[in-house]
Amino acid sequence: MRYRSTRGSAPELGFDDTLLAGLASDGGLYVPNAWPRIEPLPDVDSGYAAVAASVIRPFVGDGVVAGALDELCSDAYGSFRHPDVAPIRKVSDNRHLLELFWGPTLSFKDYALQLVGRMFDTVLEARSRRILVLGATSGDTGSAAIAALAGLPSVDVVILYPDDRVSEVQRRQMTTVSNDNVRAVAVAGTFDDCQDLVKAAFSTQEHRDGFNLAAVNSINWARVMCQAVYYVWTTGHVGPASVAVPTGNFGNVLAADVARRMGAPIRQIIAANNANHGIADIIDTGRLRLEGVIPTLAPAMDIQVASNFERYIYEMWDRDPTRVVSELMSMRETGSLVLDELTLSRMREHFSASWSNDGEIETTIARVHGETGLTIDPHTATGWVAADRHCRADLACVAVATAHPAKFPDAVAAATGVVPLLPEDLADLMVRPERTWRIDADLDDLIDLLTEVTT
Repeated sequence: MRYRSTRGSAPELGFDDTLLAGLASDGGLYVPNAWPRIEPLPDVDSGYAAVAASVIRPFVGDGVVAGALDELCSDAYGSFRHPDVAPIRKVSDNRHLLELFWGPTLSFKDYALQLVGRMFDTVLEARSRRILVLGATSGDTGSAAIAALAGLPSVDVVILYPDDRVSEVQRRQMTTVSNDNVRAVAVAGTFDDCQDLVKAAFSTQEHRDGFNLAAVNSINWARVMCQAVYYVWTTGHVGPASVAVPTGNFGNVLAADVARRMGAPIRQIIAANNANHGIADIIDTGRLRLEGVIPTLAPAMDIQVASNFERYIYEMWDRDPTRVVSELMSMRETGSLVLDELTLSRMREHFSASWSNDGEIETTIARVHGETGLTIDPHTATGWVAADRHCRADLACVAVATAHPAKFPDAVAAATGVVPLLPEDLADLMVRPERTWRIDADLDDLIDLLTEVTT
């Protein structure tokens, strides 16, 4: 398996090099040269780790990761808090909840990053290399990356998060980690500002090579690949399905589409936004407008520019990198992206979309709690609303629970009157000492910080 850039100018790489590169040198995102199909699909009775190895194996070629894949998967998922790793709760005859909050940081990001961190460690040890992992987070990626990479001898970790725009639990899961190789950095700006800083650093060869940068955001293909596993796992349990997926950066939605391309019987993918509804807009109307980011009860989705949408339109535009570059440049200049009718009709063959404002999120948390006894977080609530609005009646309907409700106790308590509790091993999180670095949304400030880390 080889990987190419969506923008066409970067060299093709094998998996191990794609893992370490993250963003392509031309600013594009790596995608596999072909979409493998798995026939037959793995038997879910073999357990989540075995399913993961089966789904991932076609993507990793014959490098270092390939030789250790079974062991890496078993190790990554062996410590999750639920024996099924990703349990699927049947709520009613036609509604299921895929619970993706049983990892160390209570977020769906753990399902990729616990494995990706181990992949990094394996390749770096084999090559006697050291890297600096640079990432941006809207809340959950940062804590999951830090949990996966803290203490590794060949990795430094710098995670940028928007100051005052993540929940206290999300922030503390980053800032209370005391390992010397970790820095959680508050940026005066939005998540999009953080993401732009990361992309700017990666797109400058001097910085990329000088700091040995690597990525853990879903700009790194390995993230999307690992997230495709739980959609194959889900359909193995429930059969042909509609999946309603809370999304901000389009990575979790794209992972569902990757699983579909591999043969999982996913018949409908419903993208769920909060009040920052750029993805819902482009699916519904064919137009994405670049507008300001609105703070919401679901902060991990407070994103306007979804990086992974580039991977999707690359496929919709028949893998034409020239068109990708031209259209993205036009979007930056005009403030909007407009899809042609053919692209829009292709997208709508598999995708529906929905968005929820804060009032609808709070009402949904209260309603689900009252009707089912389940406690869901604000992000999951957007997926629940999307499922209510769009799930096909002839399919199993799966709402994806992307975070534990205890990560957002204020919003959940306001809706239900019940304060959700953290797991016992995190019970002292709110009193642990914090360490925070701060910068403006300025590339020079970031470079100064990275220089400090690496000298």
